[in-house]
Amino acid sequence: MTNKVNITTDAGADVASVNQAVSDSIKSWRKRQKLSLDELSRRAGVSKGMLVEIEKGAANPSIAILCKVAAALGVSVADIVNVSHAPDAWLIENSEMPVLWQGEQGGSAQMLAGTRGPDMIELWRWQMFPGELFSSTGHSSGTLELLHVEQGTLALTVGEQTLVVHQACAAVARTDMPHAYASADDQPVIFTMTVAELQR
Repeated sequence: MTNKVNITTDAGADVASVNQAVSDSIKSWRKRQKLSLDELSRRAGVSKGMLVEIEKGAANPSIAILCKVAAALGVSVADIVNVSHAPDAWLIENSEMPVLWQGEQGGSAQMLAGTRGPDMIELWRWQMFPGELFSSTGHSSGTLELLHVEQGTLALTVGEQTLVVHQACAAVARTDMPHAYASADDQPVIFTMTVAELQR
């Protein structure tokens, strides 16, 4: 199981455009703030080599790495993948919604919308098939996730606790610690998730 940014072309932004957006955005934000690769590496806790590969468009960074780099730059993941805009209200077409994770059985995580940083609020739609697992080492301090299961049953693990969230039910989790999502049984699970990572 991988938690890398495996972008599909079936839904949302295509591979080339999302990779290019990530590469261009990170480079642009870093240069705008006059940060060297060494300094960004130190702030984000991501190796300089990985940052070089990302900026060249040669790397396939995980969602966790994108979160770390975004936090270090004081922006949101949505800023980096270009699904946020400047107006007070705006529409986002499906073609602009990047798929940032794909499971080995065909599952996916699509970022539907996100605010501009540094305060990040993101809306995601996940589909996971039996046997797939997404795990994270945790977001910045105080991050909360709100999840609603549309179909199936979700196993949500946060730290040492696992919640079983049934269809039409919801959960709230503090995710500044290790956490994971999976189908709780032998059926696919579909859920929406809001992530609130607010700077304090």
